[in-house]
This record gives sequence, structure tokens and C-alpha cells, in this order.
Amino acid sequence: MANATPPATHAHDHDKLWFGPRTELYAALTAGASLGLGWFLEQQNAATTALGCYVAAYLFGGFFTTREALDNLRHRRFKIDTLMLVAAIGAAILNAWAEGALLLFLFSLGHALENWAMGRAKNAIEALGQLAPDTALVRRGRETEEIPVGQLQAGDIIVIRPNERLPADGAVVDGQSAVNQAPITGESAPVDKSPAPDSSLDFTRLSDQHRVFAGTINGAGALDVRVLRRADESTLSRIVRLVAEAEAQRSPTQHFTDRVERIFVPLVLLLVFALMFAWLVVDEPFSASFYRAMAVLVAASPCALAISVPSAVLSGIARAARGGVLIKGGGPLEALGTVKAIAFDKTGTLTEGKPTLTDVYAMPAVQERELLAVAVAIEQSSDHPLAAAIVRGGREKLGDTPIPQADDVESITGKGVQGRIDGNQVQIGKPGLFADSAVPLPANLQQAIDKLEASGRTVMVVRHGARYLGALGVMDSERPAAAQVLRRLRALGVTQMIMLTGDNQRVADAIAAKIGLTRALGGLMPEDKVTAIKTLQADGVAMIGDGVNDAPALAQASVGIAMGAAGSDVALETADIALMADDLNHLPFAVGLSRRASAVIKQNLWVSLGVVTFLIPATIFGLKIGAAIIFHEGSTLLVVINALRLLAYRERS
Repeated sequence: MANATPPATHAHDHDKLWFGPRTELYAALTAGASLGLGWFLEQQNAATTALGCYVAAYLFGGFFTTREALDNLRHRRFKIDTLMLVAAIGAAILNAWAEGALLLFLFSLGHALENWAMGRAKNAIEALGQLAPDTALVRRGRETEEIPVGQLQAGDIIVIRPNERLPADGAVVDGQSAVNQAPITGESAPVDKSPAPDSSLDFTRLSDQHRVFAGTINGAGALDVRVLRRADESTLSRIVRLVAEAEAQRSPTQHFTDRVERIFVPLVLLLVFALMFAWLVVDEPFSASFYRAMAVLVAASPCALAISVPSAVLSGIARAARGGVLIKGGGPLEALGTVKAIAFDKTGTLTEGKPTLTDVYAMPAVQERELLAVAVAIEQSSDHPLAAAIVRGGREKLGDTPIPQADDVESITGKGVQGRIDGNQVQIGKPGLFADSAVPLPANLQQAIDKLEASGRTVMVVRHGARYLGALGVMDSERPAAAQVLRRLRALGVTQMIMLTGDNQRVADAIAAKIGLTRALGGLMPEDKVTAIKTLQADGVAMIGDGVNDAPALAQASVGIAMGAAGSDVALETADIALMADDLNHLPFAVGLSRRASAVIKQNLWVSLGVVTFLIPATIFGLKIGAAIIFHEGSTLLVVINALRLLAYRERS
């Protein structure tokens, strides 16, 4: 029944026919009615009229099968439709019109139902593209004008009334409301929105309270939103495009079934050809040998095998997209379903990613204000979360104290940052940055560092010229959901949960013990994280991070997962799997769905291969074509229905 060509390939052809996409179903039902009437008339000894009904069943049941078989032959493809058509013609030659009509009726009915079932999975994906409205209300001075969404330009101010869907990605410039972001991020609770500062209208840098996404639903308040992305560049349009591309990405199991088909179909044809000459060896008429060969042809057609994996992959990707998880194809879906280890980036993944300045230790001959002013001057040029914490906390403590001018500021990869103030070099970084310095860390500064690290602080040392000014303690609190998420992952069969961080080992161990990690690896440079991932790959390892800072490790892992990917172009484009919301709770959902999808794929393979394994010898030893058809078509529908169960997946609590 199933063709290796995705059902949607011919959907546009059906739309041009009498009843749109239901034409094949109506034709199949007409074939079934003709078959039933023919069988009834045959029982009444009206053989000629019965034959006319069987011919009608052939015409209605074989119309789409013949079209697709001819199309495949034109493209030099020998597909399952062709095998079914040959078997039906063979049955007619044997004067077994009833069995041939039954074959075409069930094959066309099954194919129509399969198209419908697969269409449900596709509709779940295509529905994403219908989330954004077709028009937008644009403010022009004091007037408003309704225009098509496609005409929106960056900078336009759009008016969002209560309970309306948002037409574009942008920044709130007026009004307050709670917006339901579930269609994009899968978040269950609405997110409060308020006007963004005029100075921060870079969509990727805006905080979640200021930015909005196309396709989300406004709450009770009215909003004015400045458009920051055209409709074809919105996060929603990117998701729709990437999910559509994911449908075409074939999984390892799909490649396996393709190879099996390429070998299996020619072998079946050779077997069928040989069985047609069984009458030369066995004492039976040619008609009996030919009948047996046609029965084997029906039994051995790998319809269920061809559709078993694509249907499961498509359903899994569709369900994930509805839950705020973008899975880029069958490969990542299957790979995540088998991983035994997950490596976590620390900052922004297991922790909130919003560190705060908690401790300031100034050397005895240094004033705290001098230490903070130098630190703020250098760090305000960096976009690292720790730098932002130092700048934010430092400015609060400094008040009106002037900040000196910093020049030549640059990052020291994985260690800190440096620049110049008044012509003297300033270095701010981890204690390890100064380990090989000609000017060693003073004993009292080292003692302060040890004390801060023992209490779980991330420590940044500040040196101006040859003088050590002191140390700053920064702390990033763990996510409230982290411990529960790790327990849920353990229940799903993840045996190793490792944190990879550039922070010192004592800070890493403190966080690991608090939230229940298997272990933590601290003091890692980006290349060290790649090495750590390599050591875990034997059991299959997923890496979850922000999709930017840990790109090498994400690329090295069996599956790279980016969290909080909504609005992040880099994360959406580079990760194998993207959790759209900045919410760790979506990770167990993604792992659980992938494990269920892997189980469904295995079940479908066992059913499809098992039925073929049973039917081939059964038909050789006398099973009739009618029974073979029922088993054959039944198994194909069974694997599709089994795959559709993924659309209703719910994580067990």
C-alpha cells in the first residue's frame, strides 16, 4: 500500500480531480461497493453481470495505482504500486477477478487512508504556518491602517488589541500585557510584556519581557509593537521552514530500510519469476504456479516497511514542534532516543544565566571604589553574563563615581578580558589567568580567593599594571527546576549527567552536589569540553547549551541541543534540536518523545518485517491471494496508526 514517495507528493494531483484530496478515497469505496455487488451476483449465478462489477472495481480501484505506477516507470523507478498492478493483472489473467478486485480495492483504500493519516501529521506542522494573522494594524501618526502582513517593514509600529495574534517579531514600545507564547516556545504560562528601553532594540539581545513573536496571542492589555523583523524573517517563519526541511532529513533507520528495499524488491521479482515455472518441477498446471507467484508478489511487497519509519519520524517531529521543541529530522530524533549521557553547559543552562556581584575584596592599599571603577570600565565592553553582572553590581555600588576611559579592550578566550586604562594594561579574569605571571598572586589575595570559591562563588581577579587591585565574587543561582529535571531524565534512562564549565572545580562540585548531577568537570576551556564529549560518545551523548558559546562541543556531541532558541538565529540554524523556550523542563519532554519515537520505529519494523517473513512462505505453501492481501494491507495500516500515536504523546508525570 505504501509508496516510498511521501504521500504529499501526489496531493496536488488529487486536488485537481473531482472531489479534491478525497477523490482517491471515494474511488476506493466505489471499488469496494462494486466488488461487494459482484460477489453477491456471483452467488446468484449471474456470472456475466458479476464480471462487469469486478471490472468496474478494477477501474475505480486501479485508477490511482496505475497513474502512480506509470509515473514511477517514466522516472525509471520500480515501486510498490507497480508490483500491486502486476499482481492484479496476473489475477485477471487467471480469471480470478474477485481476488484481483479485492487487491486493488484494499490497496487503494489503504493508500487513501494512509494519505489521510499522514496528512494529519503534516497538518500539525503546516498549522504552524497559519498562526500569524494575514493583516496587521499599523499606526501612521495619529491614524491606523490595516495592511497585509507581507507589507510590514522593520520600524513600523503595529497596534495589538487584546486577545489578538501578533503578526510580527518586534519590541513592545507602549502598553503592558501578558502574552501566550505557547505556539512558539511551548511555555504553559503567559509571559508579562512591558515597553523596551529605546536604546535596546536588537531583537536577539532583548529580554523576554520586552520582545514578542509572530503567532503568539496577546492577553487582556493593548500593546504597541515596533516591528524588528519582516514576516519572512520572523522566528515563526524560520521554525516552519526548518521543520519542513526536517521532514526531508532521513534517519539512519530510513537509510537502512531504503537499502533493504533496493535489495529486497529485485530478489522478490526473481523469486516470483522462478515460481512461475514451478510447474516444470512440481506436478501442477501452469495456472497454479502462476497463481502462487502472484500471491507471493502480494505478500512480499514491502509496503509496511516503506512507510513504517517516515510515518513515525513525521509524527514525532510534528508533536515536538507543537510542544516548543524543534527537531531537525529523523537523525536527531532517533539519536536523542538512544543517548545514555547528557552533558550540560553551566551558565544559562543549569543556572539562571543572570549572575550577580556578591563579594568585593579590595587589597589593603586599594579603595573598593577604585577596584570597581576599573572593573566596570573594562567589563562594560563585554557581552559575557559575568561581565554584565560586574557592570550592573559595580554601578549600583559606585553611584555617581566617574568611570575611567578604557581602550583596546579584548577577550582572552576562556580566561577573561584585558584592556588599557591611562596607558597601563588591565587584566580581569579567573585566578588561573595569573598562574604563570611574573607577579604572583599575593598570599592574602589567594586566601580571599580560596574562601570565595569554597562558598561557591565564581572569582574574577583584577590587576592594573603591576598592581593587584583585588577580587570580585560573582554567583549565578541554579535554576529552580534543575534538580527535578535531572530526576526526570534519570527516570527516562539517562545514566550520566555531567556539567561542563569553565568555572573552577570547587564551584562546579558545589552546584553538582546541590542539584544531583552525576559529576562536574570544571576549569574547562572550549577545546577541553570537546575532549570531554569525545570520552562520552561510546554510550551516545547529547550536549545542551546556548548554541553559541559552546558550538564546538555541541557539534561534537551525538546530538547538539540549544536552549532558549526562540529569536536566536544562530541557535536555530546550528543546533540539531532547539528548545524554543528558556526552560529546562522541555528537555525531559524532548528525551521522552524521542525514546517513544524510537520504540515506535522498532515496533513498526518488527511488524512490517515479521508480516513479510510470515507471508512469503505461507503463500508459497498455499495461502490464497485474498488472505495475503488482508494481512498485507492490515499490517501497513497498523504501522501508520501506531506512528500516529506519537501525535498524542504526553510525558508521564
